[in-house]
This record gives sequence, C-alpha cells and structure tokens, in this order.
Amino acid sequence: MFKFFLGGGGNQEKTDDVGGGGGDPMDLQALPEGCIATVVSLTTPRDAGTMSSVSRSFRSAAESDAVWDKFLPPEIHTILSSSSPSRPPLVSPSSTSKTKKELFLALCDNPVLIEQGKLSFSLDKWSGKKCYMIAARALSIVWADTPHYWRWISVPDSRFEEVAELISVCWLEIRGKIGTRMLSPSTFYKAFLVFKSTAGAHGFGNQPVEVTVGLIGQEPTKHVVFLDGQRGQTQGQGYHIAGPWRIGLFNRRHIPGLQSFQSFQPREINEAQYPKERNDGWLEIELGEFFCEGGEGGELEMTCLEVRGGQWKGGLIFQGIEVRPKRM
Repeated sequence: MFKFFLGGGGNQEKTDDVGGGGGDPMDLQALPEGCIATVVSLTTPRDAGTMSSVSRSFRSAAESDAVWDKFLPPEIHTILSSSSPSRPPLVSPSSTSKTKKELFLALCDNPVLIEQGKLSFSLDKWSGKKCYMIAARALSIVWADTPHYWRWISVPDSRFEEVAELISVCWLEIRGKIGTRMLSPSTFYKAFLVFKSTAGAHGFGNQPVEVTVGLIGQEPTKHVVFLDGQRGQTQGQGYHIAGPWRIGLFNRRHIPGLQSFQSFQPREINEAQYPKERNDGWLEIELGEFFCEGGEGGELEMTCLEVRGGQWKGGLIFQGIEVRPKRM
C-alpha cells in the first residue's frame, strides 16, 4: 500500500509505508480519483503510463480524459479541423468515439496532414510536444522544377502525395521554414532531413554538405554532414575510398593539385555526420537544434547546401524536413 506522511523530520526508514517524524500517514489510494488525476496531469505521458501500473485506482485516474486532455495541445481541435486526407489512409484521430488517450496515441503513431497536405502534424509520445514534417513540395529547392535535374514522383511509403527525386545536380540547395509559434514553447527541437537512397545514388559518398538551423535574421548554427545512403558499406574501417569525381562547374585539370589527389582520401569517421535509418524505413540526417522559448513570432530556417565542390550528385529521394523535440 502506498502511503506518505504529512510533515516529518529525522531519518525515515524506507518501507512500503514511508514514515517518520510527527505526521500521520496518508493513503494516496484513498484520495478521490479527481485529485489523483490532477497530480498525474502535471507529469508527462510517459509518467502517466508508469503510474497506471501502480494500482487500480491509479490506473483509472491515469487513463482518464481529464489527464490526457492536458497532454494534448490546447489548439488541437483547430489543428485537426484543417487536416487533409492522409497518405497512406489513416484512422481519423478526430473521431468522437476515441478517448483522449486514444486520440493522443493516434496522433503519436499516425501523422495528420495539414496546410493542404504540405505539412504533417504529430505528437511526441514521451513528452506530448508538437512535431511537424515539412513536405518536399513546401521546401525551397533550387532547380526543383527543371526536369533535367529533379522530378516529382509518388512513392507508397511517403506520408505526402509527392516527393522530390534528385536526378543529378552540381548545386544542391534545400531550404525549409516554419513559424516558431507553431512549436511547443520552452522546448529544445531538432531538425532532420528525411530522405532515401536509390540504386543510382552517386556523388555523396565523400562530399561534405553544409547544414544550418536558426532564426531568420540571426546567426544560425552550422555543421557538416554526409548524405551517404550506403554508409554501412564502409562502417568500421576508419576511412573512405572516394570514387572518381565528375566535375561540373570546373575542369579537373584546371584545379592545382587535384591530379595527384587520385581516389584515396583518408577521413576519420564521426557517426553523427551520417544518416540513420528511421522506424519507417527512411533515412534522416540531423541538421541542427533550436530552443523554442515561446511567444516569439519568428521563423525557423533549416538549410542543406552543397554548392562549393562542383561535383555532380544524384540518386536521392527527399520526403521533407522534420522538426521534433529533442529527447533528453
């Protein structure tokens, strides 16, 4: 039985009844369910799941609508009212037959398309914070409407109607923006570029790509990553073998020293700079992180740039940019 003492003092022996001092023990399970629910609603969805296993009375309180309504964003009905048909088709999370907990879990597992299908919305199962993915169609991609370089296709495992297939470019520039008012306040967010590699992928194995995240008008954070979808082929070797370069903007013989560079280029491996496979089968690469204080009305911009090497590259399919809470 779970009990605690009101008041107390001195050393307390840890038993089923936590006691000590001059107070009288109180049985938490004797509290009204509404009081227990109020306490649980001040925690997190993860904590609520843990508390539901304590006892029958705790389970009833922890699974009540009063608790899970607190874990849903206040504007949830406004968000869902603007939803579009999802791809693939999903059970509508706005169904009135669902409990608040079922609605919460549905939004964690089944992203909802909003903004005419150009944005997906979901919730983080651990914290209840808002997550978004910006569709490739809503990104700014240089030459995206030039069929010689890019083409728009549909794939069955994408949540959006269209994805962007990179055929071949020597100038890669992808930018995405989202208003900070849409994000959960007082939350650290991370941004990820979501993509997959095709059998014809080329030009990325040894080519650094600059990624940035930051508020427009302020200095963003910058770092270098590699969009190497075949990362596993060289994992653990500690170096990479770079294949022959196709120089688009320049000619190899006009670059001093490049002739002697040849195809071997050692480089230490930093796993954080390479894509990771997601649960949905796509790959993602971290672009950076951002702390959303809340209240500010700025725009967060995320970029992926490879505009210096002049190397032709292609064979990737981009679904979008995801912004989700950082798990501590």
